[in-house]
Amino acid sequence: MDRLAHLKSLIGKEFTDSPSPFMRWLKPIVVSAEKGHLEFQYTIRPEWLNPIGNLHGGVTAAIIDDVLGATMFSLNEPTFYTTINNVIDYFSIGKEGENIIAETHITKLGKQFINATCEIWNSDKTRLIAKGTSNLFKTQITR
Repeated sequence: MDRLAHLKSLIGKEFTDSPSPFMRWLKPIVVSAEKGHLEFQYTIRPEWLNPIGNLHGGVTAAIIDDVLGATMFSLNEPTFYTTINNVIDYFSIGKEGENIIAETHITKLGKQFINATCEIWNSDKTRLIAKGTSNLFKTQITR
């Protein structure tokens, strides 16, 4: 099945059939899906908090890495991509129960490497929580 069409069919629903067990644990809701551009919504859960009650930076980084991986699926490529680096800037906090939006964009689509960005926003996109940039490498592993 066309992976982008499948992502589009899930708009407004939880992405329960992701091939990533970690993504299934995160329980994202698909907000929008286009080739090279996704928006997923997450609800910050208690187990995602740091000791002072804010969204943990490691969870933020994991969301960025995972949703960028899903963005590679939107390209309908026959092979997997792997992350070779992640650079993340943190700008604001997230609190338990808050909905956040992860929005991705492809910056550069090469034959072997892809540079992509993910921004994590509050629910109405008035406050940027974090921004991550990644380089991903095309593997020889087929789906």
